[in-house]
Amino acid sequence: MHKLDIDAKGKINLTLDVLFKRPDGYHEVEMIMQTLALKDIISLKLISQPIIELKTNCRQLVRDEDNLAFQAARLMMEEYGLDAGISITLNKNIPLGAGLAGGSANAAAVIVGINELFQLKKSQEELMSLGKKIGADVPFCILGKTALARGIGEKLSPLKPLSGFGVLLVKPSYSVSTKEVYNRLDVKNIKTRPDTKGMIEHIKEQNIAKIGSGLCNVLEEVTLKLYPALNNIKKQLKQRGAMGSLMSGSGPTVFGLFESARDAKRAADDAIFRGNWIFVTEMK
Repeated sequence: MHKLDIDAKGKINLTLDVLFKRPDGYHEVEMIMQTLALKDIISLKLISQPIIELKTNCRQLVRDEDNLAFQAARLMMEEYGLDAGISITLNKNIPLGAGLAGGSANAAAVIVGINELFQLKKSQEELMSLGKKIGADVPFCILGKTALARGIGEKLSPLKPLSGFGVLLVKPSYSVSTKEVYNRLDVKNIKTRPDTKGMIEHIKEQNIAKIGSGLCNVLEEVTLKLYPALNNIKKQLKQRGAMGSLMSGSGPTVFGLFESARDAKRAADDAIFRGNWIFVTEMK
């Protein structure tokens, strides 16, 4: 095998709770994460020179050591002493700085892809542990589907997979700094926290109405104050039939949950959302 294409799926948070700030500077979290059909495509190819090449259709994306896909390739080559080079072509569909884990998904795809390309036969658990060195969301992006995440996001427990429910993503033109949002969060005075146990039960039941009503992300307390227009997007999604609406990650993307992608498409056709990046997808 000399080349391989692999999917890098985006994610949303159905719940996101921040418990406390750890001595190492990270925040202890508890959250339920869900992959989407929205994806980037990563093409990997072996090359004879012992280098890493990175090409992409996204002009705004860095192509050097600051890119998570590049970092993932370098980590795999160093960790396993790989003696060939790798060419990465990154076809981006997930917007940058959206709270949808696009960069982490790209890194995860490179790790999984190199494992296949070089026939390393490393376990998913080992690859997830390695991915943690790149970023807290990378292990989940390797695992995929529906999962409860604890620690800094790397301690994962798979849940009954959700699939087929419609998701309408709405992202304004600006991006949000995750670091700034966490720095501004007053953990001791968070007003509303998610009922994580309750949400796990709703997921077991595959009850999209209850899942929609249980959506909760404590980072909204910061981001929605900085960008009040996001509140309006949430309200508009609910008015157009969403079972529930929430900001993903630290934002600024807001999503609405629907029974089906068809229902999400009907809401997306409304002129009220024009001027934003809009995408209809589904849980997968």
